[in-house]
Amino acid sequence: MDLKGKIALVTGSNSGIGWATARGLAAQGAQVILGCRNLHKAEDARESILKFHPKATVDVISMDLANIMNIKSAAEVLKRRFSQLDILINNAGVMSLTRQETRDGFEMTFGVNHLGTFTLTQALLPLVKAAPEGRIVTLSSKLHYRGHMHWDDLNYRARPYKGWEAYNQSKLANVLMTKALARRLQGSSASAFAVHPGVVATQLGRDYPGWLMSIAKVFMVTPEKGARTSLYVATEPGLQKLNGAYFEASKEKKAAPEALSEDNQERLWTLSEELTA
Repeated sequence: MDLKGKIALVTGSNSGIGWATARGLAAQGAQVILGCRNLHKAEDARESILKFHPKATVDVISMDLANIMNIKSAAEVLKRRFSQLDILINNAGVMSLTRQETRDGFEMTFGVNHLGTFTLTQALLPLVKAAPEGRIVTLSSKLHYRGHMHWDDLNYRARPYKGWEAYNQSKLANVLMTKALARRLQGSSASAFAVHPGVVATQLGRDYPGWLMSIAKVFMVTPEKGARTSLYVATEPGLQKLNGAYFEASKEKKAAPEALSEDNQERLWTLSEELTA
C-alpha cells in the first residue's frame, strides 16, 4: 500500500518492535506519530528514524497507557490536529514479575496491555473511521493460547500474583477486544486485527535477571523481524475481508477457543467500558 498522505500512530515506539514498525511506516511514506510515555526517549527515537529517512515526517506525542486521563487527553490533541487516522498500531505493552498498579489502580499488565489500549482505541475510533481504509493493529501474542480470563479477579487483588499468567491473560484480552471491535466496525471502511510479532528481543523482559535474558536472546528474533507482521497487516491491500482476524508470521491463524467466544468478547467489552468510563 502506498502510504504517502497517510497518518499512522504507533504506541510504545521509542524502542524495540514499535520503533522498527514506525521506521517501516516512515519508509513507505506515512506521516508517523510516536506515542510514548517518555518524551525525551521519543525525541531520540524520532531523530534516529530521520537519520535513516531524512525526508520522513515523524511527530511525537506524550501518551502514558497506565493513565486513563492522559490517554484521553492525548486522543483529544490528536483529534484537534488531524481529520483522520489511517493506521493505529497498539504496540505498547508491559510484563512485570511483581504486582504493580496503574495510576487508576488497575493491575499494571492488564491495565496497560488491555485497558490502556482499549481506552485509546475507543477514543480514536472517529479518526480511524474517517480514513478511507482505517486499520487498527493490536499486538497480542501466541501466549494468548495459554491465557484465561479470571473474571472474578482480573486485577489479582484476591489471589497470588504470577507475572506470566497476568501477561497471558492480557494478551488473550487483546484478541477478545479485537474481535468485539471488528463487529462494531462492520459497515464502515475500518478494520481491526490482532497479531503475534514473534519471540522478540525487546525491553519487555527487563525485570528478568540479565544472565537469563542473555541466554533467552539467543532464541529470539530482532525487533525488525518482529515488526514484519504488524507492517504487513497494517499495509497489505485487500485485508478488510479478514476483519477481526489473528495473524502470526503474516498469515491468518485461528485464535484460541476462549478468544472465539462471542460471550467472552462482549463480556470483556462491556466490563472495559465500565472500568474506563
